[in-house]
Amino acid sequence: MAKQFEGKKFEKLGTEKNPAVVKVQTEDRAKELKAVFEKNNWAYTVELDPEKPEDITQLDILLNPIKTKIAETKVGRNEPCHCGSGLKYKKCCGK
Repeated sequence: MAKQFEGKKFEKLGTEKNPAVVKVQTEDRAKELKAVFEKNNWAYTVELDPEKPEDITQLDILLNPIKTKIAETKVGRNEPCHCGSGLKYKKCCGK
């Protein structure tokens, strides 16, 4: 059975409706991360728990956003060559 869209809209990470959540072990590290969030005007929640490992994956996502790839147009072999010679691509640069 295929999943259907339930009408729920996801908010961008770091906004008031979807704040970034990071978990740290020390108060100093919490202050350091709070400064980064406030510098970039991102909404955040910092959880301090010395017993659990540090988890800052959502901060990494905000600092290094995924860049969309732009597909290059492929030259067909029977199209004019892009070098401007006036020949077909297969007879010029396509060899």
